[in-house]
Amino acid sequence: MQNDRQDLPFFVIGHRNPDTDAICSAIGQAELLRLTGESTATAARCGVVPQRTAWVLEKAAVAEPVLVTDVRTSAGMICRREVIAARADDTFLCAYRSMLANEVRCVPVIGDEGRVAGMLRYLDLLELLLPGDGGDLIVRTVHVSLAKIASTLHADSVGATLPDEAEELILLVGASSQNTVDRRLKQAAKEGNVGRFMVICGDRPVVQHYAITHGARALLVTGGNTVDASLLEMARERGVVVLQCSQDTASCTTLIRCSRTVGQVMESRFVSVGESEPVSQLRKSLATLDQELFPVVDAEGAMVGVLSKSDLVDPPRVRLSLVDHNEFAQAVRGVEEAHVIEVTDHHRLAGDLVSREPIRFLNEPVGSTSTLVARKFEHRNLKPTAGTAMCLCAGIISDTLCLTSPTTTELDRQMLQWLSGLAGIDPEEFKRDFFAVGSLLTSGSVDDVLNADRKEFDDDGVKVTIAQIEELGLQAFGPRRRELEDGLRRLVEEQGYDLAVLAVTDIAEHHSMILAAGEPRMVAALPFERLDAALYDAPGVVSRKKQIFPAVSMAVRKGR
Repeated sequence: MQNDRQDLPFFVIGHRNPDTDAICSAIGQAELLRLTGESTATAARCGVVPQRTAWVLEKAAVAEPVLVTDVRTSAGMICRREVIAARADDTFLCAYRSMLANEVRCVPVIGDEGRVAGMLRYLDLLELLLPGDGGDLIVRTVHVSLAKIASTLHADSVGATLPDEAEELILLVGASSQNTVDRRLKQAAKEGNVGRFMVICGDRPVVQHYAITHGARALLVTGGNTVDASLLEMARERGVVVLQCSQDTASCTTLIRCSRTVGQVMESRFVSVGESEPVSQLRKSLATLDQELFPVVDAEGAMVGVLSKSDLVDPPRVRLSLVDHNEFAQAVRGVEEAHVIEVTDHHRLAGDLVSREPIRFLNEPVGSTSTLVARKFEHRNLKPTAGTAMCLCAGIISDTLCLTSPTTTELDRQMLQWLSGLAGIDPEEFKRDFFAVGSLLTSGSVDDVLNADRKEFDDDGVKVTIAQIEELGLQAFGPRRRELEDGLRRLVEEQGYDLAVLAVTDIAEHHSMILAAGEPRMVAALPFERLDAALYDAPGVVSRKKQIFPAVSMAVRKGR
């Protein structure tokens, strides 16, 4: 069986509930990696593309990053797809030769529409040659097609019509005296089963005559010998199949058993695995099974490959380049089992990111991850394409509110100026058009508002989530305040957060309204102007990273 597994994917991916910077920095970083030797680097996302980001991608003529919700290595990723297989109607000889030539001891047996009908082991084939102790008649009985016997022996059919259907045949080797053969066939006729007998002999015309006149099912003449024309005519009249082959009698008796089909001995009770099943789970569930080889099937049940237990010991891992986050709590599902090769981020460091080997780690206090990606291009004397440059511009403009956020640095300004020239845009005009695209407050559901840009944090053992949406004006907030508050409370109950916060930010006036739910002491400790039990007024507050999160952390410490 060939080991034809391809390299696993290499995804450049941002955080869950991705915002414009997460998606656009992934697009930029993936392009940079491809330019510097990583030809398979692919921009990905682990959430829905926000409406404003979709507008950017359309304007830039850049495809949406692929949606990836789980990066655990799956059975479909590591299975061998060039599979040595048998079919249920293959003969023993055909299956044996295939297994011997390919040095495999177990193969799947394929049925209709590519589905797996059973598993065939090398030892199962021996059962066709060495049947168990069941008495003389059992040992001499084979379930086989006369057409397959003829094919295996390369025999000529010269008697009655050769049938394709498998049937129960009782082998009688005509090596005894003529009288003994005659007596056995007469006894079979008396018992009513002579029509199941296949007589095997060489140059013995009398034995051939007995087989035909007594009405045996078939006569096999070995050693290149022939049958008299008159006997052949009688065989045709009486429905006796006559085969002539070159092999000797002893060889023929073995080859007849080799003509039986693997469907008779294949194991029909077997375990298959879905191609999306994670290897980490299969390692546990398959460990105690006796089965050697496992078919890997798609959602329709068709086989796509096979894997063995040894494939699960230390499988290859999906490679990841993380952008705009560095915490596993915010990362795509399965990140702990992936191979994180680099991180590019502008947020605080968290303590749960670990790696087996040293990795590239870039974390700087700038306004946007897209800024850091742009500088990587500049440092390498490379230029992003116009579409990618526009995406990186959008990442900087969205995260820094076009260089007006308190997180803005001189590097953000330099990179935006450089990128806007490559993209052929005016940043101020782009900002107006960008933020004019769809208001979540007016068109989105409660879930849309709460999950459009929401991050989860573990603050010294306290589970916190902060969502933020950006609007041109806060006029639509009042009418929806109560349903958003109810949604925030449900989020706390369903996800077990100690504190959940929603910031609705007016980017034109640099003004936020803060809704909070969770532990009452923590809610009450938020350092903004409190309007009622759940609502706060926060003029001048626009940055989650530099203003909102530090305030929430202070409230957590005070409200413990």
